[in-house]
Amino acid sequence: MKLKNVLIVVKDIEKSRQFYKDLFGLDLVLDNNGNMILTEGLVLQDEKIWKKFLGKEIVQQNNACELYFEEENIEAFIEKLEQSYPSIQYVNKLITHSWGQKVIRFYDPDGNLIEVGTPM
Repeated sequence: MKLKNVLIVVKDIEKSRQFYKDLFGLDLVLDNNGNMILTEGLVLQDEKIWKKFLGKEIVQQNNACELYFEEENIEAFIEKLEQSYPSIQYVNKLITHSWGQKVIRFYDPDGNLIEVGTPM
């Protein structure tokens, strides 16, 4: 068995698709009317569909998980992030862990937690 995808819930699927394209270069693999599969296995699910399926409210910024990306030139990434999405909500701006890895954490437009770190 192997993990195939990670699904996140979004309010505006087109806006989210563009966000992940702009910042991480993820391209559309499949658009299935409210369910988009992007490269690297990220799936965007329309909030209305997910809510109907679960029968429960969606809890944004639940801080229970995060998407993790690695970027060698993290300073250039931060510049692109701040130019493209100046109102982005940070959890923490650039920090350096005791083991030398640099990381930044922020929320996507739907409150999904993202971490970008330098390779270890």
